[in-house]
Amino acid sequence: MTALARPAEGRMIGGVCAALARRFGTTPTTMRVLFLASCLLPGPQFLLYLALWVLLPDENRHRRSAW
Repeated sequence: MTALARPAEGRMIGGVCAALARRFGTTPTTMRVLFLASCLLPGPQFLLYLALWVLLPDENRHRRSAW
């Protein structure tokens, strides 16, 4: 499994679904559909997405800091 970071490629808005898809070995489209389907259920899905957007490191910044 790869480190959980928002990738530069494959993002639509914040890259959260692309990061989760990479982590769990699925496509970003699958994660986006699952997220949209989960929005039909009660719960804090949108707030969780926003929190992950803020908390997950950006892949480009993560790579630069490793040097």
